[in-house]
This record gives sequence, C-alpha cells and structure tokens, in this order.
Amino acid sequence: MRVITPLRRTLLTSAAILATGLATLAAPAALAKQYPEKEELTFGFIKLTDMAPLAIAYEKGYFEDEGLYVTLEAQANWKVLLDRVIDGQLDGAHMLAGQPLGATIGFGTKADIITAFSMDLNGNAITVSNDIWQQMKPYVPMGADGKPIHPIKADALKPVVDKYKAAGKPFNMGMVFPVSTHNYELRYWLAAGGIHPGYYAPAKGDTSGKLNADALLSVTPPPQMPSTMEAGTIYGYCVGEPWNQQAVFKGIGVPVITDYEIWKNNPEKVFGVSQQWADKYPITHKAVVKALIRAAAWLDADNNANRPEAVKILSQSNYVGADYDVIANSMTGTFEYEKGDTRDVPDFNVFFRYNATYPYYSDAIWYLTQMRRWGQIADAQPDSWYMDIAKKVYRPDIYADAAKALIKEGKLDAVDFPDFTTEDGFKAPQTQFIDGVTYDGKAPNAYLKKFKIGLQGNDKI
Repeated sequence: MRVITPLRRTLLTSAAILATGLATLAAPAALAKQYPEKEELTFGFIKLTDMAPLAIAYEKGYFEDEGLYVTLEAQANWKVLLDRVIDGQLDGAHMLAGQPLGATIGFGTKADIITAFSMDLNGNAITVSNDIWQQMKPYVPMGADGKPIHPIKADALKPVVDKYKAAGKPFNMGMVFPVSTHNYELRYWLAAGGIHPGYYAPAKGDTSGKLNADALLSVTPPPQMPSTMEAGTIYGYCVGEPWNQQAVFKGIGVPVITDYEIWKNNPEKVFGVSQQWADKYPITHKAVVKALIRAAAWLDADNNANRPEAVKILSQSNYVGADYDVIANSMTGTFEYEKGDTRDVPDFNVFFRYNATYPYYSDAIWYLTQMRRWGQIADAQPDSWYMDIAKKVYRPDIYADAAKALIKEGKLDAVDFPDFTTEDGFKAPQTQFIDGVTYDGKAPNAYLKKFKIGLQGNDKI
C-alpha cells in the first residue's frame, strides 16, 4: 500500500493548485469550490471481494487524484461498521444495500444514511453442507452429463426441510445481517420453493425473523460462515465471496445457486455516508464518488482483463485476506459449484457495466418491498411512501454530478453512463427472477400481492 508522506502531500496539493491557474488563485471563493472540505478520510469495509472499488481507488491513486488521503479499515461486522459511520469514527463505508434504508426507516439503529454510489451487482451465493446436498440431490434435475441443471430451486430443499420439521429438528441457516441482501435473497429463494423463512414482528419486540418459519435464519459474520457450517450449527448460508468458494476449497459444502440466478444483475453493496456528513462535505463527497466510479470502471475494463491484478490486491491481508485461488474462482468469471463442477459465470461480479454504479430508486424500493414482505415494515404503506424513502436515501443527483465531471475531464465517456437528461431512476420492469415474478419499482404494493408467501396489503403479524 502507498504511504503519503507530508512532503508528497504538499507537492500533490501544490501541483493541484497550480493546475487551477492564476485566475483561480486570485479568487478565494472559486478556490473554495474546487477543493474537498475534508482531505483526510477513513472508510470502513467488511472482508468481502465486493469491497474492491475502495481498494482499487486507493491502490490506483484515484483518491489522490481527487485530493483525498484515505485510510481503509476492515470492520468486525456490519453493525459495528454502521455504528461507526453514524458516530463519525468513519467518514463512509462499504455497506449492504439495505443498510441505509433500514437505518432511515428505523429498523434497528435509527439514523439518516444516504448513498450516491452502488458498488456492484451480484456476487453472492447460497451454500449447503455436504450432508444436506446429498439429501437434496435426488430432487435436483440432472443433465445428460450427470451434472445438476442450474438454476437449482429451493423445491429440491423442501423435502429435506419437511423431514427435519417432522422429526422436530430446527433447520438452521445463516445470513449476514437482518437488512442484508443475503437475508432477502435467501428468503426469496426459500419462499419461491414453498419454504417459509419466517416473519419479523418489531412492534411486538420480536426481531428474530423466525415467526412461522420452516427454515430458521440467523446472523453469522461472513468470514465465520464456513466454520459455523462445518461445526453443524447451521446447515447452509447465503453470503458473498470468497466464503462460498472457501467451502468448496475446504470440502465442507456445495454452493447450490448464485444470486445472479435468483435475480439477474441484482444490486448488492453501496457506499454509504451519514446525511450530516454529506451536507457538511458536499465537495468531498462528490470527489469520493468520482474516485469510486473510476475504480469500478477499471475493474470491468476490457472484459475483466484487470481482474487477476485485482485479485492479487484483494488477497492482501489488509483487504480480504483469502488465498488468491479462492478469490479468483469467482472474480475472474467462473464459479465452482460441486467440487470439480466449474462453470463460466462472467457476470458473477459486476462493478461497472450495466450501469452498476448508478443508485436506482427502483433498487431501493425492491429492498423496501422485502422489508415489508417479511414484517420489518410492520404496517401497510402507500406507493408514495416507498418513493419518498427511496428519494431520501438514494442520491442519483450526486452521482450524476460526479459522472459529468469525469466526462468533462475526459476520464470516462458519456456512453458509459445513463442518459442523465432522460433517466428517471427506475429500471424497466424486471422479469429475470427465479420464480418468474415481474418487478416494477413504480408499483410496490401490486408487486407484493404477487407472492403466495409474505405480507401484503393490510396484513399484520
């Protein structure tokens, strides 16, 4: 990792000032508009491969180009990370897409958190133990080559869960946080196969998420997933990489489905800051988003040609700290399911293409619908409420300012971004979910009514 010495910082700052020209130097007000209000920043992350935009923005000097001197710090878990952003110990962080939304509506910790940058698409998988996989296999369709036909639906797990229920045994599974993508993806997959993942009832003081559940989901920190499953505490889990491939390498489990197969090109992580921080440091915030956009573009450039270098960086102990081969198994465009069953999944991790970095309102609203579906939002809300929360938390306006600056500077091209003159923040209705249900972000309540399992309308726990 580069070290910025006081002398180097002075030279960098001086060079930047000279570059603005004498006219700018003569106008203090103009100068104030050009430079970050806060130069020294500390950002948090969890040891997952999708923290890559932060690592790349640091290692490639994109933060420095914006006059920012950044320290990246791994955090113990998602709660600690969020708390440190709220109390100001961290200037911003790699966050679960649902975290700024959950905080804003007051599920768990109440705080105003916003995001102007989506860090990636896809990147998760659901893994089960070897024993559960052997029990599932008789119900999994097989191809002529003797290998499972993907995607594998939870229909194949349902007879196993039913057997456990009949025997009075709890069927335990892990996810990383109550408002995590992993929680909602695991619930979505289970429910699509007729397995009830349980309800939350915060109004009654029950935030376990296990009411009426067939499968009992609980929080496990990502790096601990494989060992927790190996110990038999959980029978499977949904997590980001490299912790699914780690199970394959250790020979303790089988990833049965990726989130790309549950919801094609789903949003996964975001870069979150407090509303207070964003209001206080708007120029700094824009500069951070600019650096992150450049990092994301580098990660996807030339059909993932930079991924081997990215994997080498991520394998460092100060970032993800897993073996190069484990990280490369998914980051370089392949994914290994059952041991030896490696398949091409070029979009397992997407950082820039398909407008991956743009914070769509429709993405925010999807997470809110799942919070309502499983009881984290206890009462029915009108469609307008979903829109209001999305606009409060997701900030495509800040993103657009950053992107336009990069285009003007010649660092990226306008074709790399949405058309900001017409973009309304909503993706077209999405059809590529594992259960075939179409999602339209402009009609959240109509969407909820399409599900057989889950709250809808005026339902209450």
